[in-house]
Amino acid sequence: MNSRASSRFAAFGAGTLLLLVTACGGQDESSSGDGLSGEVISDGSSTVGPLTEAAGELFREQEPDVNVSVATSGTGGGFEKFCLGQTDLSNASRAIEEEEIKICEKEGVDYTEMHVANDALTVVVSAENDFVECLTVEELNTIWSPESEGKVTSWSDVNPSFPDEPLELFGPGTDSGTFDYFTDVINGEEGASRSDYNASEDDNVIVKGVEGSPNAVGYFGYTHYEENADSLKAVEVDSGDGCVAPSPETAASGEYTPLARPLFVYVANKSYADKPQVAAFVDYYVENDPTIVEAAKFIPLSEEQLSKLQGTAEQLAAS
Repeated sequence: MNSRASSRFAAFGAGTLLLLVTACGGQDESSSGDGLSGEVISDGSSTVGPLTEAAGELFREQEPDVNVSVATSGTGGGFEKFCLGQTDLSNASRAIEEEEIKICEKEGVDYTEMHVANDALTVVVSAENDFVECLTVEELNTIWSPESEGKVTSWSDVNPSFPDEPLELFGPGTDSGTFDYFTDVINGEEGASRSDYNASEDDNVIVKGVEGSPNAVGYFGYTHYEENADSLKAVEVDSGDGCVAPSPETAASGEYTPLARPLFVYVANKSYADKPQVAAFVDYYVENDPTIVEAAKFIPLSEEQLSKLQGTAEQLAAS
């Protein structure tokens, strides 16, 4: 690895801690100096989008002439553009799938997968809901399975102890990685879901829908719940060992199953090699991942996961 790459990826310790502090405070002017400009184009997951936005805002303190754009067409929609060479980064709430890999290979798009944060996919009801505190995985399957379409239409259909009130459903659209992950672990097959629900690739639309009715239920990433905790209630999930609330602690410990998951950013290797502003942003993202994750209120990587991310970035910089 050349000296420039080595300086970027120094091992975490006292020096890196100082780097994180100064990067967050935006006071270390000497770390800029490259005079970079241009655009870093990203698209994909609406769950991961706010994390990349936070990275872009902090990076702009050092490189004000670099614009980091973050679109949110969903994980699947993001990969469609990424594998056609239209974006530099693809934000993803699930790993890239075989069909998407084949498209990237066909189009000659080589990439690097980076696990940048963790998530506790969160089932939510309105803060006004006074009858749902916990749902079992079986009850979630009853609500969302394809077989329930047109049949499970009231809360009492889910559990006789619930009131006979209309079941109002809000959730991610089919291009969403959150949709893919949820349907896989809850319904047993990725993409297997009832279709008679209010779908959107925009998590804020789901938030508005759920908070507007005490009979509504939906799901999205933990960060969007935290940002709207005053108007929403997180539902505990029972996968067989009792009810567990979503949180950074339960996601990290493995207690919050099966809805804890990794979050990714995919980097186009050609963009990293050919566009200095992309390389600088990716380097910054990796170096300052703990600070960025904290600023955006995501669930941080473990020490082992962070070390693996650093190693992946070293390999990309050296290639």
